Amino acid sequence: MKKLKFFCYFLFLFISVAQAQNHTISGYITDNRSGETLISASIYDSKSNKGVVTNPYGYYSLTIPKGNVNIQYSYLGFTSQFCPFNLSKDTTININLAEANELKEVTVTADRKELGIHGSQMSTIEVPIAQIKAVPALFGETDVLKALQLLPGVKAGTEGTAGMYVRGGGPDENLFLLDGVPIYNVNHLGGFFSVFNADAVKNVTFYKGSFPARFSGRLSSVVDIRMKDGDNKKLHGNFSIGLISSKFNLEGPIINDKTTFNISARRTYFDILLQPILKLSAAQEGMDKMTAGYYFYDVNAKISHKFSDKDRLYLSAYMGDDAVYSNIRQKYSNYQSTTSSDWMKMDMKWGNAIAALRWNHIINNKLFMNTTATYTRYRYFVSVGTESEYISPTENTRNTATLGYNSGIEDYSAKVDFDYSPNPNHDIKFGGNITNHTFRPGVQVLKIVEEQNNTTQNMDTTIGDIDVSSNELIMYAEDNIRLGSFIKANVGLNFSNYLVQGKYYPSFQPRLSTNVLLNDKLSLKVGYAYMNQYIHLLSSNNISLPTDLWVPVTKRIDPMNSHQVSGGIFYELKNIADFSVEGYYKSMNNLIEYLDGSSFMGSSTGWEDKVAMGRGWGYGLEFLAQRTIGKTTGWIGYTWSKSERLFDREGEELNNGNVFPAKYDRRHDISIVVSHKFSNRFDLAGTWVFSTGNAATLALQNYQPANSQQNRSWYSSSMPYINSRNNFRYPNYHRLDLGMNFHKQKKHGIRTWNLSIYNVYNQQNPFFVYPTTEYQSYIGNQNGFSTSTSQKKLKQVSIFTIIPSISYSYKF
Repeated sequence: MKKLKFFCYFLFLFISVAQAQNHTISGYITDNRSGETLISASIYDSKSNKGVVTNPYGYYSLTIPKGNVNIQYSYLGFTSQFCPFNLSKDTTININLAEANELKEVTVTADRKELGIHGSQMSTIEVPIAQIKAVPALFGETDVLKALQLLPGVKAGTEGTAGMYVRGGGPDENLFLLDGVPIYNVNHLGGFFSVFNADAVKNVTFYKGSFPARFSGRLSSVVDIRMKDGDNKKLHGNFSIGLISSKFNLEGPIINDKTTFNISARRTYFDILLQPILKLSAAQEGMDKMTAGYYFYDVNAKISHKFSDKDRLYLSAYMGDDAVYSNIRQKYSNYQSTTSSDWMKMDMKWGNAIAALRWNHIINNKLFMNTTATYTRYRYFVSVGTESEYISPTENTRNTATLGYNSGIEDYSAKVDFDYSPNPNHDIKFGGNITNHTFRPGVQVLKIVEEQNNTTQNMDTTIGDIDVSSNELIMYAEDNIRLGSFIKANVGLNFSNYLVQGKYYPSFQPRLSTNVLLNDKLSLKVGYAYMNQYIHLLSSNNISLPTDLWVPVTKRIDPMNSHQVSGGIFYELKNIADFSVEGYYKSMNNLIEYLDGSSFMGSSTGWEDKVAMGRGWGYGLEFLAQRTIGKTTGWIGYTWSKSERLFDREGEELNNGNVFPAKYDRRHDISIVVSHKFSNRFDLAGTWVFSTGNAATLALQNYQPANSQQNRSWYSSSMPYINSRNNFRYPNYHRLDLGMNFHKQKKHGIRTWNLSIYNVYNQQNPFFVYPTTEYQSYIGNQNGFSTSTSQKKLKQVSIFTIIPSISYSYKF
């Protein structure tokens, strides 16, 4: 017993002495021009060779031995600061960095000490918003997701859309976080634009493998998007006018150095431009009224307040909707004082709303806490109705019929996250959250009202699934460990428990990412991640449509899960480029697809009876070469990959229980992105992409039904026959985009004209292909009978040919 007491006393004394010889430097790093916090800024002591990076809120904590230190503060695109001094006690240092004027670095990677050659994390890319804005885009609309589509391991879906298929996964397997809040529908206009307005975004981090333990809920990727806090120095903003939309951004201080705001909004106006044409058409057709159109809008807003050096509060919100509408009315009248009218209306709307209230608190110089309460909602509804009215001196009749459909999902969540930095060899993150989900898988409502004189008859029918409520609990812990000078590892564990319909789905999900530094320019990395997903997206379309249904796991539908292993080589060629080669293998279980012939509407059965469950796998190699220094920047990416599916459960077979390619299985993908700044008045950017054609399911053969009679007419009674899923491969796809900016300094700001050309050389890439049969008839043979021949052909439809666009923006 005495020996045990002596040992404990000795251990306590040893720890106390060790701690007494170390002190902690902590604080925030910000942009000196705007006061925005800088995410993943580097803090490095050249004396001890120890370093850390700032967290998502710009805070850092570095514990190093006492004595003389030389701290370097750096961030890509900013001028580094050096701070030599004698460290004799715990010290708080807040740093303001200035943007570099020469040789600006615009990069698609984060600071190298965190994610590059020296970092433990692999398959992770941080994308500065400046790089996103430099990429040429369809209709000149800067798009976050379309920039991510150009990275290795990411496949775009249908041309022009913002869909993402990461390392063989599906579009529902990507977790999109806007200021830490999940957002379910990330597309406008069926996926041709994403909901993320680049003017409101500060930072984008993209994870496609070896996920840190703090992330969960999806199998394939995490896109962590952080909104701007707002300038705390002065009021400024910008606005832009394009061919199809306009947008503005305004930010500034409410109370100098205390309270800031940032607001961004955009809207398309095709529907407004269309109304004069419709009005003229209605007049020509003799219609009383005709309106129709489509538009989308979104609004981002954020307010932040600094109570003290230890406490900060943030309130952020997003709201956006797409809307399609039509309203047609026709009136009739005659000399007998009778009138009648017909009215047809259609309204369809879908969109997101999210909000987050966040409190940052520095408990001590080694422990940082962030608590968050969030709300997110996605909804979709459509209403189609007709109305007819007949009025005469003796009769008054009015009939209305309305068919409606609505679905959606709503979440309430509370979470707490801690960053603990006991010493430079350990960077520990831990926390947890609880979420209440309410799913509305889909309800159809039919209402019919018949009114004649003083008599009314009603019919009101509701068909569909009942709401499903569920609760999700998540706890995690991870440690970024430094083992000597050459080995780093990120080790973590995520635990989740999902409760739905009285059934629990617990899951332990280990994570590991390791880096072995061979020398200062070369490193090897390996990683493993086990992921669980408790929600599914039911889709029967090649593009993102609002009819895609988010549905939960249930007593009958198990969670999806995946195992992913990856490894890579990373090399830095100083002042020229960074190179990386990564390989991966991923297996996925409990994937769901619609059964053949099923869809989201048209049946009184629940969605669980319309789906099949199966498994999938994907593997591939990814190469990335990128240049980040100088006036010419960009990257070259190449991916070789394969992705397959198997649905062979009894009674739920797809493709007769045989293996088939995934929808966007493509063998080769190449992307080249280059931008060059010629001067402060002109810059140019270009993108070239090439990919193997997408897979499609086509009826390439016909068969004669067994009970059909001999057909002697000129047409055929044979039926189309599909031998397997995704049995056809589209032609190879390639395209060149160019964008150029003309800047001019004005008295109160900078004016910019942007000229973009999508598909410069007018490549006729297939949007879809369909089979058709061409017939030819011949009359007049010697017996007087006619004959015919038929030939089956495939026809291609191309939508996105060469598309020029122009926009005007002004920054003040």
